[in-house]
Amino acid sequence: MNLCKFLFVLLLTFIRSAAAHQVVSLVAKPFFLEKAVSVRGGGRNAPGKAKIQPVEPSTEGASIAAEVFNLVKTIVGVGVLSLPAGVAAFGNAPSAAIPAVCIISIIGILSGYGFALIGKCCAYTGATSYRDAWSKTVGEGSSWIPAVSATVKTSLACLSCSMVLGDTFSSIFRIERNLSLLAVTLTALLPLCLLKNLKALAPFSLLGVIGIFYTALAMTIRYLDGSYVLPEGSLGSSLPGDLQPSFGDKGIESVFTSSSLILVCMLSTAYMAHFNAAKFYIELKNNTVPRFHQVVRCGFGISILLMVSMTLLGFLTFGENSSGLVLNNYSVNDSWMSLSRIAVALSLLFSYPLAFAGFRDGVLDMLKVPGEKRTSLNLNILTITLLSAITFLASILRNVSFVLAFGGATFGNALTYVFPALMYRAVVKQQDREDEMTGVNIAMTSAVMGIVMGIIGAKMALKKI
Repeated sequence: MNLCKFLFVLLLTFIRSAAAHQVVSLVAKPFFLEKAVSVRGGGRNAPGKAKIQPVEPSTEGASIAAEVFNLVKTIVGVGVLSLPAGVAAFGNAPSAAIPAVCIISIIGILSGYGFALIGKCCAYTGATSYRDAWSKTVGEGSSWIPAVSATVKTSLACLSCSMVLGDTFSSIFRIERNLSLLAVTLTALLPLCLLKNLKALAPFSLLGVIGIFYTALAMTIRYLDGSYVLPEGSLGSSLPGDLQPSFGDKGIESVFTSSSLILVCMLSTAYMAHFNAAKFYIELKNNTVPRFHQVVRCGFGISILLMVSMTLLGFLTFGENSSGLVLNNYSVNDSWMSLSRIAVALSLLFSYPLAFAGFRDGVLDMLKVPGEKRTSLNLNILTITLLSAITFLASILRNVSFVLAFGGATFGNALTYVFPALMYRAVVKQQDREDEMTGVNIAMTSAVMGIVMGIIGAKMALKKI
């Protein structure tokens, strides 16, 4: 407990120090909300479209290994800790883990395919962002659609992070959840979100990766040592009844119920990195399509393995009582998981302002606020307003898995499956790439599946409120 207090005091000291040294008032607009830039000429196009052509590969940039590491870091976040609840939504027998592995793998492959399509559209058109890719393929007039979708999806990411922080600090300091949420918002999140220059947070970007890997290790140790196996496990027997391990007879066959789509939609959020796809393509050294595909295969492949491992560890430990945040299942007296809570909390605290900046700037774009009115005072007022709204919702909603499932079913599926397919089909038609019609058919099939899964998944998620 003393260690927790020491780390929290150290955290507040850093935040105050960073805030005191803010001298830059520049607020960078997230690249997925940027307006389309001028288009380079050439190529065959549909009537009325701006001329576009592929650009030459860059001779500078990041290596494939560096890109793979950054992609895994972007994909594998705290959302993976909610996936055991996604399995528990349709099954409660250990054998339910078998179809869960298949679902996680298939959705990961489809998500990687959508990510690769965005990179290919950038290669064919010279686009520099998600919105720019849409503008140069589908059309500038409707480019607000992916921009708004990304903004709303980012707001849901902030909401889920606030919920997790409330739960996590409540367990660490053993205080009431909403009091914990209010305290961490006022003492940490608000000062960090008011920062005008987020470069000071860059060194902490690795905390998320370290926290997730440590959590995976701790979950593995607890699964193998049987500390939560009833009735022998001392830690398991000390838990409230609704958090204790519980297993039934809903096994492999339970995947054929509509409830399994809750896991599918949660995965659309868990694998969400697609509004970063253009950035990954542009920053890749010698950024040819085959090299970019290599990054996608390795990055999503490693992410699939990590998600499968942590989902199985959580579900096979707690079964149908797997919480929306599996860390909540573990005893507050578990030293291994207490350190995991601290690591996850710190990683969320320092990544939160980055997501919030994207949400805030997206709102400014949606409201068409001109640059000269984006003063420090106005930004601060908007920051306090939006953060207050998120905190209020986080205090009411208790199930993180619902937020992830509903967000994935709606905007997540659109950004992952539907929009990339529409962009790819448009650029293939514009540039008369008849040899890629098979790829277009696959992409559109994936888009249709995304729409169907989204409709059913959103309905099932709402039933779980």
